[in-house]
Amino acid sequence: MYKQNVRIFLLILALFLGGTVEISEGSKTIGIFLLLLALMAISRIRLDSSDNNFTNSHKIIMFIGVGIVISDIIYNFPSNSKLGTIDIMTFLFGLSLITFGFNNNELRRMGTFTAYMSGTFLVLFIILFSLFTHLNINFTHLFDHYFVLLPVVFILHILQIPVEIIGTETIRITGVEEMSVVIGGPCSGLYSMFMLIGIIVGYTRLEGFEKKKIYMMLLITVIVAYISNLFRITVLYLVGYSYGSNTMMFVHTHLGWIIFTVVAGILLYMLNKMTMR
Repeated sequence: MYKQNVRIFLLILALFLGGTVEISEGSKTIGIFLLLLALMAISRIRLDSSDNNFTNSHKIIMFIGVGIVISDIIYNFPSNSKLGTIDIMTFLFGLSLITFGFNNNELRRMGTFTAYMSGTFLVLFIILFSLFTHLNINFTHLFDHYFVLLPVVFILHILQIPVEIIGTETIRITGVEEMSVVIGGPCSGLYSMFMLIGIIVGYTRLEGFEKKKIYMMLLITVIVAYISNLFRITVLYLVGYSYGSNTMMFVHTHLGWIIFTVVAGILLYMLNKMTMR
């Protein structure tokens, strides 16, 4: 039952991410439709009976989760802040801890999985974005330039697309129209990579995978996530070159969360096969 619920949860997460992206950047109609599908998927989650191992320590974890959720709401809503991936992951982490306060083993297992997933994302973000920035370590700009921009430019040159590097994270493409495009922030693919790593950490921890298999899956996840992001950006630039910036931004709105869903599904399939063995 747990594995089925994990698959349903990942579908819900993909639909929710797609819905929020569509509402904020694309079609509100499509966004609302995706959110409705997410609500329908929630009804497919099945929970078992109550658990006799429920302790007071679970209630303490629940209260910590409540505090995180309330803090996230207080921080964002009064100032009308635009909810981003960090806010969603923080909110999800708090909700995950709240499930520990329910006397239901299946619900707490799902909460444990989502806590590992969202917690891993937040830890990686704090280290690679916040801490490194505080220490004047220019990790994100170096990653965007050497591991995203340069490889994409190399691919475009192979495809004989006229592209010119004009900045650390900026290129100029001359196609149906001349445009300058910045590669950075969420477009670097790090956010998706963090979420996929979190999925692997959560699943392998609950299934008790050997460390060797965990490290192997994490390496595969990083490689697949990296290649998928290069594919996404290359497709976007090819669309921009052939059809212009408006069409490129339209594809940008939809392509990211679709690729994330496909990649997450493939990784989950691999994990399931490894568990069966």
